[in-house]
Amino acid sequence: MSIFDKVGKRKVCTSAPQTSASHPFESLCNYSPSGICQPELYRSLREAIPLIDTAIYKLVRLTGGFSVVSNNGKNQHQLDNFVRNVNIGGTGNGLQQFIDTYFEQLLTYGTAAGEIVTDGNGISSLYNVPVRNISLKRNPRNFNEVLICRPDSVSGTPVGYQDLVMFSALNPEAGSITGNSILKGLPFVASILMKIYTSMGQNWERVGNLRYAVTYNPGSDMLDRAYAKERATQIANEWSNAMNGSSVKDFVAVGDVQIKVIGADGQILDSEVPVRQMLEQIIAKLSIPPFMLGISWSTTERMSSQQADALTTELTAYRRILTPVIEKICDLFLRFCGNSDGVEVVWDEITLQDAVEQARADLYSAQAKAMGGENK
Repeated sequence: MSIFDKVGKRKVCTSAPQTSASHPFESLCNYSPSGICQPELYRSLREAIPLIDTAIYKLVRLTGGFSVVSNNGKNQHQLDNFVRNVNIGGTGNGLQQFIDTYFEQLLTYGTAAGEIVTDGNGISSLYNVPVRNISLKRNPRNFNEVLICRPDSVSGTPVGYQDLVMFSALNPEAGSITGNSILKGLPFVASILMKIYTSMGQNWERVGNLRYAVTYNPGSDMLDRAYAKERATQIANEWSNAMNGSSVKDFVAVGDVQIKVIGADGQILDSEVPVRQMLEQIIAKLSIPPFMLGISWSTTERMSSQQADALTTELTAYRRILTPVIEKICDLFLRFCGNSDGVEVVWDEITLQDAVEQARADLYSAQAKAMGGENK
């Protein structure tokens, strides 16, 4: 387009200099989470920082076990046998193993999926679906229905039996059908932490394997200056033989020879404070007390109790997400048995301390009621 308009008048336009400095966090500002399309990012994050991997497995184990009770008591023995022995994709047995893997995927990717595999007689196995093997979209005919699709095309092909596939979303945003990983927001913090660790490794490699600077200064004598190159080569060879030998050797030189350790004057930065700051951000996002991860930060007994109470609340919220998945699987199993009265999921107490505190609270409540009755 010409810079002049049709009547010959010059256009007034504005632009930014193309050589101006860009925003230092331009890539971060332009970053947009894409739901389940980042499994490799979150998996790499767990592999790079063992603390994150440990925290996720601890959350899975701390969620605890469960039992499933039939509402009318019928087929309870068959239901118990199914919960204990159902095949999990050929890698194990038990509904607990399926839920543990399902929950791990939910925490890591924000979305978890599973499939009920049936045969002519009932449920033959359960399968944990890798998130990279599915895509989600809303049913154009029913806004409240989410279709699980195969990512084999641009639009995705819905699987044939939607009733046999289940999925869960962790903390989905408004209007979104995919969840948010518990690791969301950590890649930037983790990148800083990895830079610190990488620098520490490089610095300690230099400190542990010393480099020396050997300097030969020829004197004012003409003979020294004439043979400076030959003497420097001889000193270098002798120094290499002294350092590369299997035993300790002395190095003897004549003339003005100086030996210094490279980098000896530079101090290694203290990494304790910045590393702790990054770890505090990670632990705050994972919602797990630091003492459960083997971090001995100063804390009080009351603070530890409060952190445990907060963790109990988090685990209870996770159980509310997992309960419908368990109910759907067991309901379908009972329907194959001719029982359609539904089931109830009973979760185990999270910790013994939790049970003790609950019992103490019940005791105090009973004592208060008894004292209130006596006063009347």
